[in-house]
Amino acid sequence: MKITLVTVGKIKEKFYTDAIGEYSKRLSRYCKLEIIQVPDEKTPDSAGEAVERQIREKEGERILSSIKDGAYMIALAIDGENLDSVQLSEKINGLGIGGVSQIVFVIGGSLGLSDAVLKRADYRLSFSKMTFPHQLMRVILLEQVYRSYRIINGEPYHK
Repeated sequence: MKITLVTVGKIKEKFYTDAIGEYSKRLSRYCKLEIIQVPDEKTPDSAGEAVERQIREKEGERILSSIKDGAYMIALAIDGENLDSVQLSEKINGLGIGGVSQIVFVIGGSLGLSDAVLKRADYRLSFSKMTFPHQLMRVILLEQVYRSYRIINGEPYHK
């Protein structure tokens, strides 16, 4: 299985980069991992809804251009479905058994995802109703994908 993360913006803090590197290394024994970073747009401090929508649309075009036809896309969205770790592992495993060869997880920028990206999504996943920094979400998502593979393979993991 190929797991792809499409994310908006660059990682700036070394501790996030280190954590992403560690989970990428751990995941390498279970799947092929690809991380695609698309550029973010600068958001003016006094941006209104129209400007924010334009920014989401520009970032959304970049996201969608990075996703291959046929890939199963999971958008991280606050209004998505909440799963526990076992349910996420069942989702990933079920997709693989069903013949899906690539799962693309999409993490939007600070303003979220465009309507076009949300429409393209095959599934919406929410980690919480809370808002997290999108850089931190990369680490959280990679940890949960790693945990999912541990569960799928019947290997121990912390509950």
